[in-house]
Parts: sequence; C-alpha cells; structure tokens
Amino acid sequence: MFEQFFQCPYCWREISVLLDTSVSRQAYIEDCENCCNPIEIRVSFEQGELTSFEAVNIEQ
Repeated sequence: MFEQFFQCPYCWREISVLLDTSVSRQAYIEDCENCCNPIEIRVSFEQGELTSFEAVNIEQ
C-alpha cells in the first residue's frame, strides 16, 4: 500500500488516499473526507513505483 497526499479539487484541503501498488493502472471515485464531493482518482504504477497520479473534479 502507498499513501498519496493531494489537494481536493473542490475545497482545496489536503487529503490522502491509500493506493494498492500491485495494480498497475487504477481509476475510481473517492469522496473527499472534508467536503464529501466525488473525486476521480487515476493512478499508474510501474514495478511498485508511482508513475502518475490525478485527482479530478468530476462535476466540471
């Protein structure tokens, strides 16, 4: 598991998610723990190392 910190695209507060490094590409919806708005998380890992991370406002 890997903990990633980022800013919520709605309220701009810093939050974190736990990511599974055994799955090379992931995309899922996670609610902000502060404002409860849905965030699309897109992640890529290569050999257990984080290669890309995006936290996107899905209500654009």
